[in-house]
Amino acid sequence: MGMGKAGFYYPGAERLRSPPPVLTLLVLIAVSSWVHIGECQPQATQCRISKCTSDFVSLTSHLNSALDGFDTEFCKALRAYSACTHRNTKTCRGNLVYHSAVLGISDLMMQRNCSKDGPTSSTQPETAPESCNYHSRHHGSGREFRAGDPGQPTYLFCGLFGDPHLRTFKDQFQTCKVEGAWPLIDNNYLSVQVTNVPVVPGSTATATNKITIIFKPYQECTEQKVYQAVTDDLPAAFVDGTTSGGDGDTKSLRIVEKEAGQHAEIHARYIGATVIVRQVGRYLTLAVRMPEELALAYDETQDLQLCMNGCPMAERIDEDGYLPLPVLGLHHPKHQHQHQHHQQQQPHNSPQHPHGSFSLGSATAKCREKLKVKDIYFHSCVFDLLTTGDANFTSAAYSALQDLEALHPQRERWHIFPNQANGGPCSFSHTPVFKLGLLCFIIVLFL
Repeated sequence: MGMGKAGFYYPGAERLRSPPPVLTLLVLIAVSSWVHIGECQPQATQCRISKCTSDFVSLTSHLNSALDGFDTEFCKALRAYSACTHRNTKTCRGNLVYHSAVLGISDLMMQRNCSKDGPTSSTQPETAPESCNYHSRHHGSGREFRAGDPGQPTYLFCGLFGDPHLRTFKDQFQTCKVEGAWPLIDNNYLSVQVTNVPVVPGSTATATNKITIIFKPYQECTEQKVYQAVTDDLPAAFVDGTTSGGDGDTKSLRIVEKEAGQHAEIHARYIGATVIVRQVGRYLTLAVRMPEELALAYDETQDLQLCMNGCPMAERIDEDGYLPLPVLGLHHPKHQHQHQHHQQQQPHNSPQHPHGSFSLGSATAKCREKLKVKDIYFHSCVFDLLTTGDANFTSAAYSALQDLEALHPQRERWHIFPNQANGGPCSFSHTPVFKLGLLCFIIVLFL
């Protein structure tokens, strides 16, 4: 019928790092789920492709590709979906959605390297609680939750990268000096401390060169574990040489090395937390996701937490979320006084901006190579290039955005734009008007 190669879409697919499949099956499945094409078939046929699809969606929509065990669970769900379609071969013989789904399953199994033989997911998973699994312990199942699920835990996200730029648990974006050691998180379950050092001689521009993470002891799930990364030493183990915490094979706390010396992830299932640490250039970036109820478990002696309360006003560079770009030849406000003093000591033939060769135009072009949306991550990239002249800060901003997309629970809050008061989030891609317009476009496309 000239359909071409089928692809497949399901809620949560935006978390996958693989290239997006083609549009054809996305349209068919989207229309099927929204207007129930499968239910429009004559009742005598008893084609149950809509039930197969809804079961697959329920089994996979909560999965997160950033978490351990994603591929295994996704392949199990695909095999269950395939078995369901085989049971409906005769009754769905003339159903276009059925044939598209069969092709889409085959396509996804090849993309994810899934074997055709193996265990399958159950639509009624075992809900016996596991003491060292946060979700099982508090919410009755071991699965991850997505935004909008009934009874889901509320997640908080915090990230730090660049000069340094801080995204707090409240989704406020700040740029701070904070030279030396500062606590990002300090609650009853997790402590994270970063150390920032000067980047450019003659100014107070800083970036992170050391991260210390303490997972505090919790029942039988883990003893205290300390992870420490410094520039040029980003290990795949805790300081005691182990790669996991707790007894047995539960793996309630474990380190996963994604790229040797460059990218490590720590998954703490017993507290539902994930930590990502990277080295980009000479400096480190950090991203953390954890449940709100645990992040708030601290007393008044632990109130100095940058992720929770932001930077002290005396340490901030931005103005209520607005990040002013450095004037060409000058550093940003926190650097201007030092730069003017430094300039007085220079010979008259010294270059006006000795620390880097980026102009506003070239910095903008460099950041646009990786950051397509002109949100605060893009502006932070331009800001850092003009401030330091170090092109590695482009990759740092891009990596920070990748980690945000992997861990932040609310897609509509990913992008923060600098013209908003207090750095509040803004997005239009998931508004009801946009969804209605997309549905109308899909229907017109197939008329």
